[in-house]
Amino acid sequence: MEPVRAFIAIELPNSVKSTLSQLQDDLKQSDHAPVKWIDSGSIHLTLKFLGNIAVGTTAELTRAISEAARGIAPFRLELGELGVFPNLRAPRVVWIGLGGEIGTLSVIQENIESALIPLGFSPERRAFSPHLTLGRVRERASPEERRRLGEAVSSLKMGAKLSFTVASLSLMRSRLTREGAVYSCLSSVALQSG
Repeated sequence: MEPVRAFIAIELPNSVKSTLSQLQDDLKQSDHAPVKWIDSGSIHLTLKFLGNIAVGTTAELTRAISEAARGIAPFRLELGELGVFPNLRAPRVVWIGLGGEIGTLSVIQENIESALIPLGFSPERRAFSPHLTLGRVRERASPEERRRLGEAVSSLKMGAKLSFTVASLSLMRSRLTREGAVYSCLSSVALQSG
């Protein structure tokens, strides 16, 4: 069997996806750099990118995720402020930050990193920065178009904070197509205290 491109993520409720879709629509109204917007139905919080895995390792990976989540009860996150990487003068990625119980989220992410080491996955070298990617600026964008996008992002203010409960972690599959990545859940682990 051919390998599967996989990652571990938190899937988002429809209410959050709807809000993200509205934010994208608001940003599309301004005249700025060409952006490849992520389908709001596909937006998720990646905890660990695994790369290509053998299909037969799904059960083993699910056990590792379950071990990482042991003793962690469902917790709350909330949508934060809009931002860009690397900076507002020359953005390449448009994202929204997360707030709420970030300490719990960080513990889960660290636990996942640790649980996967025995399975041959190297820990991520970069610090975990919880965010949801909304879009990527196309390479052909001029410096002026990028600057205008940065201005649009900095001027768009978030309304009331939308919070949501994280109740499970998912092992996800990513299939690359001409239209973009298509995601499907391979397995899910429920969070529960005790």
